[in-house]
Amino acid sequence: MELSILLLLTVFTGFLLLLARDHPKTHSHLPPGPRPLPFLGNLLQMDRRGLLKSILRLREKYGDVFTVYLGPRPVVMLCGTEAIREALVDQADAFSGRGKIAALDKAFQGYGIVFANGERWKTLRRFSLATMRDLGMGKRSLEERIQEEAQCLVEELQKSQGALLDPTFFFHAITANIICSIVFGERFAYKDPKFLRLLDNFYQILALISSFSNQVFELFSNVLKHFPGTHQQIYKIILEVNTFIAHSVEKHQATLDPNTPRDFIDTFLLCMDKEKSNKDTEFHQRNLILTVLSLFFAGTETTSTSLRYGFLLMLKYPHITEKVHKEIHQVIGSHRAPVLDDRVKMPYTDAVIHEIQRFGDIVPFGLPHVVTKDTNFRGYIIPKDTEVFPILSSALHDPHYFEKPDDFNPDHFLDAKGALKKTDAFMPFSLGKRICLGEGIARTELFIFFTTILQNFSVAGSVAPDEIDLTPWESGVVGKAPRTYQIRFLPR
Repeated sequence: MELSILLLLTVFTGFLLLLARDHPKTHSHLPPGPRPLPFLGNLLQMDRRGLLKSILRLREKYGDVFTVYLGPRPVVMLCGTEAIREALVDQADAFSGRGKIAALDKAFQGYGIVFANGERWKTLRRFSLATMRDLGMGKRSLEERIQEEAQCLVEELQKSQGALLDPTFFFHAITANIICSIVFGERFAYKDPKFLRLLDNFYQILALISSFSNQVFELFSNVLKHFPGTHQQIYKIILEVNTFIAHSVEKHQATLDPNTPRDFIDTFLLCMDKEKSNKDTEFHQRNLILTVLSLFFAGTETTSTSLRYGFLLMLKYPHITEKVHKEIHQVIGSHRAPVLDDRVKMPYTDAVIHEIQRFGDIVPFGLPHVVTKDTNFRGYIIPKDTEVFPILSSALHDPHYFEKPDDFNPDHFLDAKGALKKTDAFMPFSLGKRICLGEGIARTELFIFFTTILQNFSVAGSVAPDEIDLTPWESGVVGKAPRTYQIRFLPR
């Protein structure tokens, strides 16, 4: 009993000390915002229905640029197309730092392309962009790999014989296989045990990151990192994925031909060998493994979730689906596979895909930024290393650019002549120097996967279109996803 009381007193004393240490200090030159409480920040002012709703409500009072304390730390929120573009494009260098996601920080610790900063990030980004461009123009172009994967999916869906199924696994599998093709030089069969384990690991990581307990951890990680919780589970699973990647790296090292690099890992290994005498090189095993891990995080969930949203919307709006079918029939027909060059001849389908990304709004906060220096922005001084959240959702739903931003309407991206219309407010991949590395891959995947499926199948749901619920499942700062649903893929 005495031991329990002593432990309780120790924890309580530690809490008080941390409370005093983490009391929000006055930042008189930061943008305005609601007054924070010690340690809790503005937590009590957040809407239980979701952090995004809370931020948008505060925007109505404080304008497009304001400060919110997420727990003890100040975060500057940027809302609206103009404010986001002004920061991420016009002051790109100042806003190019990457903030942390607390649950992933123990695993990444600033390594790998997504969470690196400074010269490390610049080196890894230059290398990754150049390597993926070269791989895309190699013996088998990236487009050909995506076409091959799309045909594998068609064969798999044909086996379902029109039965109801949850498409989540298939959309995860095809997007993960494209990343596997880039980094490992091979794709996996959908029932391969190693592949299934890899997909399950990523599913578990994302589910744990999205959990309520982890949202609490993100706010108070300085205290909670010393206790058991979802962050420990996430770290354990990431270690397993890293082990899988490390084994692949070992196989690549044993079979590496310097004259014919096969994939991303081979190319990185050649740079490691070239710079082995440079003690400050960024080309080492840790950056390799964590960059590959970063590519998986960035290259699977967002595209697969967009496809899930897309086909739920096709069930909800069959008249739009029919227009896409008609355009596919007119431009491509049924006797050849879709190619990327078809996109310019298919403005309606392209507009539908754009609207799926806009309406789906799956990463409403983007990834956290930090300013790299004391930054003057719209008359305020944002101190170096302050976190900044560009609220991409506020641009994707900007009424100045989209007539009915809360409605799904492909006409948002079509001009009076029916041609595709570009808009500054369309930023699902973010903007500036931290724009998503795989934007080009994702855009190609979305077009080829979407058109190939609808070329070969009609779709039907388990309920009538007017009964389909489009309300997203929202999870803190991580993202949004459609609710689970069942769909039939009926051969055409």
